[in-house]
Amino acid sequence: MSRETLSLALLFAVAVLFVFSGTPVLAADAVKADVIVLPTPQTTGGKPLMEALFARRSDRVFSDADVSLQETSNLLWATWGINRKDGQRTAPTAKNTQAVEVYVVLENGVWRYDAVKNILGRVLDQNVTTKVGDAPMTLLYAAPEKDPFAGMHVGSLYQNAGLYCASAGLSNVVKNTGARALDGILTLPDGYKIFILQSVGWPKNDKPEDSQ
Repeated sequence: MSRETLSLALLFAVAVLFVFSGTPVLAADAVKADVIVLPTPQTTGGKPLMEALFARRSDRVFSDADVSLQETSNLLWATWGINRKDGQRTAPTAKNTQAVEVYVVLENGVWRYDAVKNILGRVLDQNVTTKVGDAPMTLLYAAPEKDPFAGMHVGSLYQNAGLYCASAGLSNVVKNTGARALDGILTLPDGYKIFILQSVGWPKNDKPEDSQ
């Protein structure tokens, strides 16, 4: 093996360790591949429940700072992760149908959350952040349009996400604006539609009038 080839191999190994270890990596710039392997979610710690409830709020203005892969993994696990060996989730669904999909909008595309594999899979390779509010990260909640329980299901998920944000110090806002903005652009499972969005990011300090 030549010295040049060895150097390239070592650089690649270091890059892999940096991305897939617990080291924080900016979520929007993590990898250029179509799969992001998320760090193992941190399922302990955080604020006690009553303190998180007290801190819960909606914020519409965000810092430009990206959310790290570790925070992204924690947030998605809290929202719709698997918390039992039988595959059940952190949020309830009627008859345990689990008929909800969570998508993550970043600058480098739209990604589908796979809780079983703890990965993000890219489903749209273009920057659509301005169509859904231009936050560092926006979660899209999709469910079967004709499911009478769909609204209840996605509501459970965005409440989980909001409480995680309150615990972690992240800002978030739930909104319907932009829910149809990706019609004809983002391919969803048959019969599914995006019910609601939730923008997430780090807060700015000068925005009390933007909170509720």
